[in-house]
Amino acid sequence: MTTATQTRLYECMFLISQGEAANLNNVVEHIGEIIGKGGAEIVAIRKWDDRRLAYEIDKQKRGVFILAYINAPTDGLSRIERECSLSEHIMRLITIRVDHMSEDQARAADDRDGLAVEAKLRADKAAAGENEKRSGARLGAPAPEEMPKADTPAAEEKTEAPAEPEAEASDAEAKTEAKADAE
Repeated sequence: MTTATQTRLYECMFLISQGEAANLNNVVEHIGEIIGKGGAEIVAIRKWDDRRLAYEIDKQKRGVFILAYINAPTDGLSRIERECSLSEHIMRLITIRVDHMSEDQARAADDRDGLAVEAKLRADKAAAGENEKRSGARLGAPAPEEMPKADTPAAEEKTEAPAEPEAEASDAEAKTEAKADAE
């Protein structure tokens, strides 16, 4: 006698680091693989928020939250949680059973297109940062190692403004007059 495993609707909140968020497409694919290993299917997935964390996690002060609604068998949920805890891409996972909404309402929350646009923007931004590093274009002052170094003989010479000849002559005259008056 075989028993059919019952699937339920779950809400999963994935926390990923800012560094991982630069490759958001890879992270979403990774989440899909983990959910597939647990015998579940993604009903809806979207980026929930990007915010500062209440405390540092793995030396990260900010994180990106991804919300997913999944249909999962009750026995497959533990495998999903275990795979997420072993994953290097996912910092935290919280899973709750959804009783407050139907599957159709969960499907309405799907924003895969918005997630794809966000992933493209993040990838473009990361690529622009790499191009800026390679091109050497910088805003502001150059880095100290990029500053031109002065030649040592020129650096040792002191450039003083020449004194005004009239001022020197009047000072010399005043000194000689003072000596004459003193004698």
